[in-house]
Formats: sequence, C-alpha cells, structure tokens
Amino acid sequence: MNQQKLPNATAVLVLGIVSIVGCCCYGILGVIAGIIGLVLYKKDNQLYQSNPTLYSDYNNLNTGRILCIIGLVISVLYLILNVVLIAVFGWDTLSDQQLMQERMRELMGQ
Repeated sequence: MNQQKLPNATAVLVLGIVSIVGCCCYGILGVIAGIIGLVLYKKDNQLYQSNPTLYSDYNNLNTGRILCIIGLVISVLYLILNVVLIAVFGWDTLSDQQLMQERMRELMGQ
C-alpha cells in the first residue's frame, strides 16, 4: 500500500518554527502562527486517526504541534510583559531611552 503524506504536516512544522521566532515581534506574530498551526494540527490529526495506515508524516505533525505550543506560550508571556510595561511606563517612555532611565530612577527611589 502506498502511504500519502498528511496535507498540512509541513505547514504545521513551519508555523511552529515561525511561532517561536515570532515571539520577538511583541508576541503578536507568534500567537497568530501558533494558533493557526494548532488548528491545522487538529484537522490533520483527525484525518490520521481515521485511517493511520494511509498516512506517513505523523512524526512531523507531532513535532510541529509541540513547537506551536512552545511558541504560543513564549509569545503569550512576552505579550503580557509588553502590556504590563506599557501600563506601568507608558508608550512614550518605552520609545525614549532617556525618559525610560528617568522613570527607572523614580521607580527605584533615587
């Protein structure tokens, strides 16, 4: 019997990698890529579970799922950190290094 590759196994793997790298973009790109990767994983996993002998790329699919979960967690944590920093210091402070140093001194009580 000739085994086929799962339709989205490579895409899930790539989206998992993008979700880890995408956490550097304020966490937004990583969250989006991670969620899309997990949705595609769910579809392919249901396809594989219906007939496991027909498909061969299940290891890539599982690796992609693990990468998506890791990237999603890191991205969400980084996104939360950015929201907290903006709430504490303000957007203008984060874009101006001198103002940031002044706010840090005020916060430290110096």
